Amino acid sequence: MDIDNELLNNLDKLHTTKLGVERIKRNLSLDIDTSDVVDWCKTKISSVNAIISRNGKNCYVNVDNCIITINVYSYTIITAHKEKK
Repeated sequence: MDIDNELLNNLDKLHTTKLGVERIKRNLSLDIDTSDVVDWCKTKISSVNAIISRNGKNCYVNVDNCIITINVYSYTIITAHKEKK
């Protein structure tokens, strides 16, 4: 199974929790509406610069100096944080 295609084919299933929204906004210093956090992540994930990898139950998307963590079974965006240099 190709995790890149699997994730990209299921972008419409991506979601997060209320706590996830707050965590993502805080970690990335985003100043956007709560409803836009998932759309922001979808845009980043579908970017041509995105590097998608999988480790166990989680998928990691490294793009534009941030890492987005997604549970591959539930398509829940767990967190996102700035990439450590």
